[in-house]
Amino acid sequence: MSSRTLSVLLYGGIAAGVLVPALLWADGATRPGYSLWHHGASQLGTGERAWLQTINFVLGGLLLAAFAAGVRRALRSGRGATWGPILLAATAAGLVAAGLVPTDPALGYPPGQPEIVTADGRIHQVAGLMLFAGLSAAAFVLARRLQETSRAWAVYSRLSGTGVIVFAFAAGIAYRLDTLGIWRPAPAGLLEHLSLLTGFAWIIAIGVHLLRRQSTEH
Repeated sequence: MSSRTLSVLLYGGIAAGVLVPALLWADGATRPGYSLWHHGASQLGTGERAWLQTINFVLGGLLLAAFAAGVRRALRSGRGATWGPILLAATAAGLVAAGLVPTDPALGYPPGQPEIVTADGRIHQVAGLMLFAGLSAAAFVLARRLQETSRAWAVYSRLSGTGVIVFAFAAGIAYRLDTLGIWRPAPAGLLEHLSLLTGFAWIIAIGVHLLRRQSTEH
């Protein structure tokens, strides 16, 4: 693989890191009936302009898959060189599946639609688990590799992995409290968006780091 091809693959991750959260926040802030505080990111794949997030998730997942291939090539061998890219690829697969199979209506969005649990909704939940768990695990696995050259990068990677899973878990708790009527409106949406933002910011940072390392090696 040429250095130019490797750069293109790594830039794919940077593009995904910018595209996915930017479109989520922009669409969420302007979508009638949708609340960034209240509603989950996946709910933008339903209702009005659902097609936009379908494209966002699928394209973002494909870019992230390219990034996983680039990370594999950039690391070559050693710690994290196998499992880091595998976990990133699992994250990419989860993102694509989440785009192709929409979630169920929930927390009053889309407006007027019954809140029922369907097979598609359960598939979407599995895809979401792949996305959040894969992204968090990838950050922890690659932290071990980053530790070899920079303690600061390793710490940042571990903090990012922790942030992804903690925000996602907190979003699930907030969602449950909301559906039980204990806390309304709970910040389930904000917490889920923060989880994604933390993870994709880490992807951008790792992509830039690997590109700079590549440029110094050539």
